[in-house]
Order: sequence, then structure tokens, then C-alpha cells
Amino acid sequence: MTFNCADSFSADYPQARAKFLEAAAAAGGVLDAVIHPLRGPGGDELATDIAWFGPHDAERVLVMLSGTHGVEGFCGSGAQVHWLRRGEVRRLPAGVAVMMLHAVNPYGFAWLRRVTEDNVDLNRNWIDFSKPVPANQAYDSLHDIFCPRDWSEETQAETEAAIQRFAAEHGVMMLQTAMSAGQYAHADGVFFGGLGPTWSRRTQTAIYQQRLAQARKVAIIDFHTGLGPWGFGEQIVVAHPDSAEFARARGWYGQAVVSPMGGTSSSADIVGDGLSATPAILPHAEVTGMALEVGTQPMTLVRNALRADAWLHAHGDPASPEAAPIKAQIRDAFYGDADDWKGMVAGQSMLVCRQAIAGLTTA
Repeated sequence: MTFNCADSFSADYPQARAKFLEAAAAAGGVLDAVIHPLRGPGGDELATDIAWFGPHDAERVLVMLSGTHGVEGFCGSGAQVHWLRRGEVRRLPAGVAVMMLHAVNPYGFAWLRRVTEDNVDLNRNWIDFSKPVPANQAYDSLHDIFCPRDWSEETQAETEAAIQRFAAEHGVMMLQTAMSAGQYAHADGVFFGGLGPTWSRRTQTAIYQQRLAQARKVAIIDFHTGLGPWGFGEQIVVAHPDSAEFARARGWYGQAVVSPMGGTSSSADIVGDGLSATPAILPHAEVTGMALEVGTQPMTLVRNALRADAWLHAHGDPASPEAAPIKAQIRDAFYGDADDWKGMVAGQSMLVCRQAIAGLTTA
């Protein structure tokens, strides 16, 4: 039987949601949904869809997340649908369950934004807002360069030159840290962590607390895109290299597992990510979280796509003709819409899911 894994991927959010719900139902999943208060570009309903496979009282659960960063959901949705269509549910060991959350940030997925409806990077939002928020002075000094009020070709060239000068003086990783580590002072900026918990954070927290109350071992695979070489899935564990979680992840997935805290990842060391926050939500469980970060385009193109989209929603008109090329730009920055890329995602995601399930069954 010939299987076209590329067909598991979709052209837009409504198609992705329809494929996921169809595949999950066909695989015997128990489905539920949390409806988002806003609508998609075509008036479509937005939702974080939940599919559960296996015993409801399972103490060992694999959680697969797509769309934490909105537009990156093309990758995670395709991986989820591919896993379902390949009949992996039938391979589940006794006592192991799988929970899929499709489109954790459905607004960003539908509107081709990496952020939520309030311009918040969900993976910078998981902090304790009752305490002083983290400072990012390097970002503060570069905000007007990252996010100028004008987006003319001249301004783009001038600000990109300023960014390159900063990189030459301080190093590329310092630039990436300044831009992407997270900031809480500029609501119209990039990598904004928010002023409080977002709808997506509250929804994900409630799902975890309700559905994983019985779990004792939880593996999480959170699908992301935008960093690294085309189609390569970097396995990122946001834990210290000396921690038990990092050692456990390496035991499951192999020596390719990296940590931003150890300087071995293409990702900057960030604050407020969901994987790091999960153990506090599930104190009764041993949590092993991993982000599969799949490369798309060179960092300069990804950065410019983020800057253009931030300008469009802060100072431009998302309904104007000028929006279309910017939306195409950000879609291309986070979705490798080509068969080879989709095949690489499908193969790598299948492997890590099998490895996670095998890890959950160990003593």
C-alpha cells in the first residue's frame, strides 16, 4: 500500500482542523474541543481540539502539541495527522495513552501569526505575573530597530544594517538572545511575553489539570519550526544538562538532544516557555518535555518575516493589499510547503513519538 505522507499536511487552518478531526475519529479517539472566542479570517470557528487514545486512567501518557506558535502549526498538525493515519494507535502498549492538542494557539494558526490574538508569544507567557517580570535591556535598546513604525524599503534596509552592526559587535547569539529570549515592556514588539496569562495558556493549563490528574509519567513533544537547516528536527529539552529530565530525554531520544541552557541548541535560552512550566502544573507526574524544532529558512529571512508581521499588525492594515505578501512571507518562514520537507517531518516525528512511548514504558 502506497502512503503519501505529504497529504497529511494542509494549506490552511480550516483544512488542518478538518484533517485532524477526521483522522482522530477514524483512529478511535475520544474528541473534545475548547472554542476560542474569536473567529478566523473566513469567519471559521477556532478551537483547541483534544483527542485522547488509550485508557482514560492511564498513568503513562504521551502529549503531542501543535500550534503553540500559531503559524508553526502546519508542521505539528501534519505530524499528528500522519501518526494517526499510519495506525500508530494500534501499537500503543497496555497502560499507555496519547493525548493530542491540535492548535494550542488557534488564532495564530488561522491568521498566520506566530503570536496569540494579543500579540503574545505563548512560549514567553508562562511566568508568574504576580512577581516582577524579567527585564531584557538589550531588547529595549533595539525595539525601535526591530519594530519600526515605518516599513518602507529604505527603513527596512536601514534597520537591517543596524541589526547586522549589533551582531558584528556583540555576536550572532547575543543578537538572537536580545531579540528572542522574551520581553515584557513592548506590547507591539516581537517575542512579547504579555501582561498576564493568555487564553491559550489558561486553556492548556485547564486541559492538563483535568486530563492528566491520574498520570505518573508524562512525555511531551511540542512541534516547532523556524530554527536550523531545512527539514532538520533539532531535539530541544529546556532543562539544565545536569538535570534528571535532560538525562532521561537523552536516554529516550539519544545523544542528539540539546539544551539552550548548555549552549548546544540553535535556540536562545528563553524565559516563560510552556515545557518548563509543566512540572509545576503536574507535580504528581514525572515530566519529560521535548521541542522538535524543524528548520525552514535562513535566520535573516525568518527574522525579517517576524518584523514585517509585527509592523503589519501594530502599524499597518492586515486587511489591506500590502498584507498578502507579508502573510506569504511569514507562512514560508515557518512552513516548508514542499514534499521533501514534509517527508522529513513525518519521518522524524514518527521516530521521536515511538521513542517517547518506549521511554514511558521503562521502569
